[in-house]
Amino acid sequence: MPTPVFQHAVLIGKHQAAGVSDTLGDIAAWLAGQGVEPVIEQQTSLQCDLPGHASASLLDIGRRAGGDWVAIVVGGDGTMLGAARELAPWGVPLMGINSGRLGFITDIAESEWREALGSMLAGHFEREQRAVLSGQVLRDGEAIYTGIAINDVVVNRSGATGLVELRVEVDGRAMYAQRADGLIVATPTGSTAYAMSAGGPILHPSLPGLVLVPIAAHTLSNRPIVLPEQVRIDIEVASRSDVGVNFDMQHFADLMGGDHIHLSIAPYRALFLHPPGWSYFSTLRKKLHWHEILGAED
Repeated sequence: MPTPVFQHAVLIGKHQAAGVSDTLGDIAAWLAGQGVEPVIEQQTSLQCDLPGHASASLLDIGRRAGGDWVAIVVGGDGTMLGAARELAPWGVPLMGINSGRLGFITDIAESEWREALGSMLAGHFEREQRAVLSGQVLRDGEAIYTGIAINDVVVNRSGATGLVELRVEVDGRAMYAQRADGLIVATPTGSTAYAMSAGGPILHPSLPGLVLVPIAAHTLSNRPIVLPEQVRIDIEVASRSDVGVNFDMQHFADLMGGDHIHLSIAPYRALFLHPPGWSYFSTLRKKLHWHEILGAED
């Protein structure tokens, strides 16, 4: 095998999934045999039985990583998104091995990881950058929460009843006020997640745009809208209570009336590596079952 283009690989796993520990152990041993140093992500190391390998937090990995580091994620899209949020600011690329059904961004089948990684470590891969959404919650002008998202930022009701009242500005100009169950601000990556379920459009990941999708809006005139990527979005909470905001459905903050959520695209990108011949449209066909309509096999 040619000299690998990556000399170090951090392994990250969805440790709750059955068999992931064995897969990670096999990958670590295989990488070492290829001349690539395997390092186990700290939480993965604590949950999985992987003796004999160094471990480190993703923050430490990011701080010391250079151009010869790669992250290999074994799990689903949620595990991949969590790793991407940690590593995107440091420019570490990620490969995804799906331990369940094919994901949108974890696109290497678990049964095919040796063949896929062998080719990709030799430099044969599709390189793709994805936008990262950066957000800040302000109360009385003071930042009380910050976060980033690869998929979306969602402002919605946290109580059992009542609608959320929101006012939205784009680049300092009023866009609309709405009463709804909530509002989704999604990147192109997130356009195939909650935003799509709420009736939003699919954005190709190479598009420099964001999509705003109301959740069960009170009036039919509140429709999804696609905005340029470089805009600044301000969401003001007009409701008094029972409102929350979450980033990629992982990090949450409770909101009060008068709070503002400022959103913009981060100055860095999440970097994903796909096997040779990877196609976004092929992934859509498989995930959304478009092949059943078209009669295509792939």
